[in-house]
Amino acid sequence: MGCCESSFLSETHPEKEQNHQTNQLNIQTQPPSIISTDSVPIGEVPSFSEFSFSDLKAATNNFSSDFIVSESGEKAPNLVYKGRLHNRRWIAVKKFTKLAWPDPKQFAEEAWGVGKLRHQRLANLIGYCCDGDERLLVAEYMPNDTLAKHLFHWENQTIEWAMRLRVARHIAEALDYSSFEGRPLYHDLNPYRVLFDEDGDPRLSCFGLMKNSRDGKSYSTNLAYTPPEYLRNGRVTPESVIYSFGTVLLDLLSGKHIPPSHALDMIRGKNIILLMDSHLEGKFSTEEATLVVNLASQCLQYEPRERPNTNDLVATLAQLQTKTDVPSYIMLGISKHEEAPSTPQRPLSAMGEACSRMDLTAIHQLLVMAHYRDDEGTNELSFQEWTQQMREMLDSRKRGDQAFRDKDFKAAIECYSQFINVGIMVSPTVFARRSLCYLLCDQPDPALRDAMQAQCVNPDWPTAFYMQSVALSKLNMHKDAADMLNEATTLEEKKQRGGRAS
Repeated sequence: MGCCESSFLSETHPEKEQNHQTNQLNIQTQPPSIISTDSVPIGEVPSFSEFSFSDLKAATNNFSSDFIVSESGEKAPNLVYKGRLHNRRWIAVKKFTKLAWPDPKQFAEEAWGVGKLRHQRLANLIGYCCDGDERLLVAEYMPNDTLAKHLFHWENQTIEWAMRLRVARHIAEALDYSSFEGRPLYHDLNPYRVLFDEDGDPRLSCFGLMKNSRDGKSYSTNLAYTPPEYLRNGRVTPESVIYSFGTVLLDLLSGKHIPPSHALDMIRGKNIILLMDSHLEGKFSTEEATLVVNLASQCLQYEPRERPNTNDLVATLAQLQTKTDVPSYIMLGISKHEEAPSTPQRPLSAMGEACSRMDLTAIHQLLVMAHYRDDEGTNELSFQEWTQQMREMLDSRKRGDQAFRDKDFKAAIECYSQFINVGIMVSPTVFARRSLCYLLCDQPDPALRDAMQAQCVNPDWPTAFYMQSVALSKLNMHKDAADMLNEATTLEEKKQRGGRAS
């Protein structure tokens, strides 16, 4: 079981936690040019943790295709999903095949190495899962798309010049920090790896810091971003990363994918204006553009030793920053704050009304009347499984149902727990009933876990979402509660339409 009970609440790794604390000390002692005011304050990013597969399965609604992150640049099977943990934190989950990392120890060690990094210029790695054949990485979720989306596929406005300079500097600072921390290799640096957080600030995906896996390549099939030495020997070096950074500078300058050889010919012919993105409509400083073009030219040198290092990148780009007092989300033309929670405008069902009113008595009556009709199909048991243990387990549920009807909620919790702990049968109804019992005993945290367990067993069951809404309200998470109430109502309407259609 344990679908939604994250292992970071129950399992600790003292030696790994010590490594994390050591890393935090290292951050504090970095040169001012690296950390300035941009290092992540301790406590804002969760400590790196191991997740169970059931945690991530529940968070991504069983890895639903609706949760695949658009414009991620990842190809199947290494897809990236957005997800939401039981503490309501949004996450990004990258799912590999076992073939990508056949050795679980190597995968875990590599993930812990990247997970020690903490910086505001990175979309930081906050966990991993290595459960059986499953290999997954968990990172901070960046809600405002990728550089590729804003640069190549924009709908409302292109990225203005000052924001392009900010993007370049942030990427350089992320690479400089990672190099200082002993992770100088970044695989497949391209505009899909640059993400925008809730404030519109650009960050570099931590996924590129993982070593090359067996079924993947260090560089994408787009040769525009591939260093010449990688094409010769297949090896990635710190100088290879600088070359790829140069190709991203070309993207920022031109607003399109442009072969480095063609760009270098234009630069040598002093046709810088022809290189610039026409959508900027001339709204840029020619002097600044010339400096960026020259920096890109240095990064794209054929000989790796002739390319600048990450510290050189930061030093050059730092002097070009303008509009430093203008927030990134304004320059991107996006809204920083989430919209106010909406309440369903359509009529609510009896359960929806009871949950919106937080009427636990009414919810209890509805669950009693529903009995176990929504558990059909969740258990397929063979004849051999009808053992004495099974009979005792069903007897525990029967006693729990009696206590539930009699409103002896503590006794119901005890009996339902005995049923659940045996683990032979899973029942969303039992989880929903125990969730309500916890609520009536003023225990909203376990109530929320049980409601999410019910969703894990039956992902499209409206009652599971309704119960989460009530528990979230009890935890004073009112926006999340309203969102969950909307989800429950939508699922219920879909279920009713399906019933009428059949």
